[in-house]
Amino acid sequence: MSWKTLDDMDLDGKTVLVRVDINVPLDDAGNVTDATRIERIVPTVRDILDKGGMPVLLAHFGRPKGQVVPDMSLSRLVPALEKAIGVSVKFAENCIGGPAKSAVAALQPGEVLLLENTRFHPGETENAPTFAAALGALGEVYVNDAFSAAHRAHASTEGVAQLLPSCAGRLMEAELKALEAALSDPIRPLTAVVGGAKVSTKLELLGNLVEKVNYLVIGGGMANTFLSAQGIDVGKSLCEHDMADTAREIMEKAAAAGCEIVLPVDVVVAHEFKAGAPSEVVAADACPADAMILDAGPDTVAAIGAVFDKSRTLIWNGPLGAFEIAPFDKATVEAAKKAAEMTRAGTLVTVAGGGDTVAALNHAGAAEDFTYISTAGGAFLEWMEGKTLPGVAALEG
Repeated sequence: MSWKTLDDMDLDGKTVLVRVDINVPLDDAGNVTDATRIERIVPTVRDILDKGGMPVLLAHFGRPKGQVVPDMSLSRLVPALEKAIGVSVKFAENCIGGPAKSAVAALQPGEVLLLENTRFHPGETENAPTFAAALGALGEVYVNDAFSAAHRAHASTEGVAQLLPSCAGRLMEAELKALEAALSDPIRPLTAVVGGAKVSTKLELLGNLVEKVNYLVIGGGMANTFLSAQGIDVGKSLCEHDMADTAREIMEKAAAAGCEIVLPVDVVVAHEFKAGAPSEVVAADACPADAMILDAGPDTVAAIGAVFDKSRTLIWNGPLGAFEIAPFDKATVEAAKKAAEMTRAGTLVTVAGGGDTVAALNHAGAAEDFTYISTAGGAFLEWMEGKTLPGVAALEG
């Protein structure tokens, strides 16, 4: 890729517009309950300060749909930002116009400025040239550090990049390098684990992966759809029976591309979906008519482990079972621990992303050992689908 990084930019004495994703969860009192996204932007902001630049943060919060919604004001994040960055963070009550211009003019070296929610303006999501120009007029350099918003062609993610000297921030740089190493130029054999509830939401993903990976492990409710497409009775399991033809097409495409699809050979079944529900392990083709498949069985976990042993790179998106409730988390936990162990040993490069995926890997205690965990949801999926991300494409050249 031909995008620039902070190392390529002269920032001394310059006002630097930094697109960040600090769309963090808050409790009823307005306190940040998970500061991960804020912590992830700290290296970029600190680097800009160290280079003599003055960071001006552009961000969205929620979906106000072009209206000013007080509950979605970024002002509530100032204390958490100050704590994470360790410097004074000023706030402007608009991201364009008089308030923004005055706040930028008053900014002192060593300080950070946070502008109000970009999505309070309809021009943000419309990528309106006039709104992009109003944002661009506030700075001299543009840095995009929001990979998780890079699949959106918005004014603050794509429009401004066309108007100012632009580069990737440290988080964006790390994401792009990790993803490029995992799918664009991986060490092979390459394996992908794709789980989750529905085949229909990951059609493009599966279609792209079978042409790029050596092994494709399918888990979760998606696996039931593939089993059903092979004529296997999955009882009352979550299953998209209307996707049977599509599942068969994906299997045919994989066979033609030399990609081995790994499906459950044994499963954990129960008659109800609740914590501690009585369950048993049966062959994948022996699910009772009145039961549901809620996890992959031990033989399947062993088969997945054997695939990992043959692999050098692993991409992971989605759990292998209903990991939120024990004992149906076992396959996800054991496979994740196996991947983490190989990563620690230096025999496997592991990249994961997506909300459920991160939660599942954290639950397994494996996340910290993975080579890279993406903070992105939609952007990570679209990248895996082989799509061009507007916020990344705007930095190239």
